[in-house]
Amino acid sequence: MCQGIQCRRQLAVIVTAILVCAPLLIPAQDRVRVAENAPVPDQLPSAAPQISPTPEELGDAYLAHQRYQEAIGAYKEEARPSAAVWNKMGIAYELMFDSRDAIRCYKESLHLDHRNAQVINNLGTVFDSQKRYKPAERMYRKAIRLDSTSAIIFKNLGTNQLARHKYQQGWAAYSKALALDPHIFDQPPSSTVQNTASLQERGAMNYYMAKSCVQAGLTDRAIQFLRLALSEGFTSPKKVAEDSSFAKLRGNPAFQELLAEQH
Repeated sequence: MCQGIQCRRQLAVIVTAILVCAPLLIPAQDRVRVAENAPVPDQLPSAAPQISPTPEELGDAYLAHQRYQEAIGAYKEEARPSAAVWNKMGIAYELMFDSRDAIRCYKESLHLDHRNAQVINNLGTVFDSQKRYKPAERMYRKAIRLDSTSAIIFKNLGTNQLARHKYQQGWAAYSKALALDPHIFDQPPSSTVQNTASLQERGAMNYYMAKSCVQAGLTDRAIQFLRLALSEGFTSPKKVAEDSSFAKLRGNPAFQELLAEQH
């Protein structure tokens, strides 16, 4: 009985040894073929080169993830920052509400490229945030002279006009922006900053965006903007119903439902 147990233990040891050594159990003729076909050291594939991002690319990644301080730090690592880098650094500062450094960076960018409409627009948005409306308007109009196809600049000019209660001029600028880009009221490009607005200004902005959308035939969006303008207290259902700009909506069930809700 003990001999049987001992035999089984010896057999287990042998099987284990075979399993452990299995990768080496290649027939002799196969080992020769493997050796013949193995690449020589000079033919071995070299490791792929490691490509490090440039400081600007790293800054762009941080900016896209709203890590503005890190973005600024990365942009500062550029040996000779380009006009584009100064502009993006200015955007990062502006989004951190650091107007002084944002203006400084935008001016550095314009020193290298004084005809860059995007940078001039961005400088205008800083002035608007400081309620320096006239200098901001000058920047927008200068930018438009350089690039009359930029919808975001017309939109910023429109918001500037509405903030100063120049509603007809604001509406005209919004209409131009919408004609250039029907999606202009969505998220703006990262290289161009959007003018901000207070609650009352947003009410006016949404009201005149609704007018512009009706003019452009975008009924659903017009009703969405009207809903916002009403909720922000800029206008009343009675005034909306009496405004001839919305005459095309009067037979629309969604428009009728909106007014009924507000009443």
